Amino acid sequence: MSQPASPKRYTSFKEFYPHYLSEHQNTTSRVLHFTGTGLLILVAVVAIALGNYLWLLLVPVIGYGFAWVGHFFFERNKPATFKYPFYSLASDFKLFFDILRGRQGFKASRR
Repeated sequence: MSQPASPKRYTSFKEFYPHYLSEHQNTTSRVLHFTGTGLLILVAVVAIALGNYLWLLLVPVIGYGFAWVGHFFFERNKPATFKYPFYSLASDFKLFFDILRGRQGFKASRR
């Protein structure tokens, strides 16, 4: 009897990012990710500018809150944060800035 194939392990960000994009196909989920990342950047900048560092406690709540709503209710998949926290975080920012630059859209392109 054959063993089930083990899940792919990603060993580089370059290898992981296409997987990340494949898990972010839903337009509403992408909007939520973009909004959460934008808000967390804004909150972080304001907290530092005002010297109110307690606001920085909101950063993970905002970032993960928006993203996880996107995954659980719209993508209906499990966030990559649980297995690849650093690649996932870097991918959130890459997608945010790729959308700002027009390299990605809110509507995912099917390849």
